[in-house]
Amino acid sequence: IKLEIGQMDSSSLVNFPLPMLTALLCGMLAVLVWRLDLGITRALVMFSALFALCTLQATLVGLRFGYGMTEVMPIQRTLPLFLAPLMYLSFAAMTLDTGEFIRRSSLHLGAPFLLFAFFWISGADLRHLDWIIGVSYLIYLVLMFSLWRKGPDALIFAPVDVADRLSQWVLRGVLLLGFILFLDTALALDFILHRGANAPTLISYGTVPLTAVLFAMLITFPTFIGRTPKAKHVPSDLNSDDAQVEQRLRGLMETDQLFLDPDLTVQRIAKRLHLPARDVSGAINRLKGINVSQYVNDFRLAFAADLLAQSKDSVVKIAEMSGFMTRSNFYREFKRAYGQSPTEFRAEQKTRVTQP
Repeated sequence: IKLEIGQMDSSSLVNFPLPMLTALLCGMLAVLVWRLDLGITRALVMFSALFALCTLQATLVGLRFGYGMTEVMPIQRTLPLFLAPLMYLSFAAMTLDTGEFIRRSSLHLGAPFLLFAFFWISGADLRHLDWIIGVSYLIYLVLMFSLWRKGPDALIFAPVDVADRLSQWVLRGVLLLGFILFLDTALALDFILHRGANAPTLISYGTVPLTAVLFAMLITFPTFIGRTPKAKHVPSDLNSDDAQVEQRLRGLMETDQLFLDPDLTVQRIAKRLHLPARDVSGAINRLKGINVSQYVNDFRLAFAADLLAQSKDSVVKIAEMSGFMTRSNFYREFKRAYGQSPTEFRAEQKTRVTQP
């Protein structure tokens, strides 16, 4: 569980518990999350609170198992009650309006607070918490998986420019929560069967992959919401209602150029159409085989292609004018649609114009 730095004798070894490195990385992510432009503050608050909780929890684990500070054990063993609810609420914040989110938050965070207070006031055996936490992880695994299954259009308050990537991160959150559940279960069993004799080893093995994941997040953090996978065709089950919805939406895009709004969300589109968000997303999915985010981006890309061919504005300025939130997302989406970068596309268009 400790890193030994330098070739020194045993009396001068510098010991650094691996969980402390995890705490450092989580702390950095808790700060950096505020640089994300998700278009909704409550989601940023939840993500930041989640990473802050992980920072505190990893620090306490390091103090307990790395330096033998057993007095931190009561807090260290109760904090995981809040991990799964915060992870779920971070993504759910982009699916619920303000009033419903406040009600859901009160429910999902109120229960852990009551359990936390009960165990502290009553002095109950903290070992019982391990199984309560395990059950909560299972419940939230199901809730998050269900949210992921609904697709990007379920994130109706997220800008359409980032909804696809955020949906992918819901699934990654499910996998991460599953790994934490496995690790916590192994630790609980070890305390039951061996009085925690193998706990430091288990924590070491568990911390290494978690640290690797956090390093990867730090490296990809500036761009991870900017990648959108190539759309897969879904067979359409056409009906006249779907065609009417798509026709009305196309009118908003072509006449009002609604796609130029970088903060455009599925919810805002639905309000303009006076329809439920699920009806809009369902119609586009059945009719076009893509989600609303990809549908909107197609209009943005066509607009950008015209500007690249006809104007002298920089590629960065054209990306902003076309409604894209990030340059990286614009480049990836443009290459997906046109098979070449915006710069290459512009150069090709100029070549065509100058050729006799």
